[in-house]
Amino acid sequence: ILLHDENVGYDYAHILGRDYMKETLGLSDDQIVTEYNIPENEECYDAAIRLVSKGCNIIFADSFGHEDYLKQAAEENPDVQFCHATGYQAASSGLDNLHNFMPSVYESRYVSGIVAGLKLAEVYGADTDAKIGYVGAFSYAEVVSGYTAFFLGVRSICPNVTMEVKYTGSWADQATEREVAQALIEGGCVLISQHADTTGAPTACQAQGVPCVGYNISMLPVAPNTALTSAAGDWGAYVTYAVKCLIDGEEIARDWCKGYAEGAVYTTELNDSIVAPGTAEKLAEVSILI
Repeated sequence: ILLHDENVGYDYAHILGRDYMKETLGLSDDQIVTEYNIPENEECYDAAIRLVSKGCNIIFADSFGHEDYLKQAAEENPDVQFCHATGYQAASSGLDNLHNFMPSVYESRYVSGIVAGLKLAEVYGADTDAKIGYVGAFSYAEVVSGYTAFFLGVRSICPNVTMEVKYTGSWADQATEREVAQALIEGGCVLISQHADTTGAPTACQAQGVPCVGYNISMLPVAPNTALTSAAGDWGAYVTYAVKCLIDGEEIARDWCKGYAEGAVYTTELNDSIVAPGTAEKLAEVSILI
């Protein structure tokens, strides 16, 4: 169950994870049913019930606001496994068939912050007190932990940098994300990152010539002159794990959160034409340590 479709980076990353799982476990196309563009309301419950009626044994949903509706479906269908990304209610639900999962994206955000810090050091010097900006979706813990990790990564290189965060009030609103990024740039931010799901912020950065760090997918296609890299989660790691547990008759973890060590997070390709010299070597070092 996807909040959007392949046109939104976050959902596209889940689609890539689904496809990886299918290939890795040798499933056929007719063993997977996907519900696209399902909002965070009763339509999610309806979608879950449709999937149950089609014989699905395990159901995934990808957005925070899907959780209550997935939980309702899980209560009514104890023989089906329900796995929810980004949520928190599985442990307290008392349901054996409800699970939460989330890659430790803060790890890749920290690493992407190092990429940004190295760029700032190259342009302004490591002792710069420059201001950077962050386009956040909501003030949820997931977003706060992410921008905190990114900021710590930047400050590991440039300890005097400050950061301003602005929220859009939506996971995916391209126009608003672009406007918020533009406002941060006009407010003096010299580099932009994001926890928002579209290409809006990188598009603004490309237009203004401001370096940026994206999320979920590579932003090089929309910001070839300014995108440094993106922090990302590999959803295939969890989906493959959960479906394999089902096939093998093993218990699925109630809460799952894995990082670099398990191949669950990564940074997308570096934009070699603009990242600071030595960035690739530094990332290799830091990723191994994490």
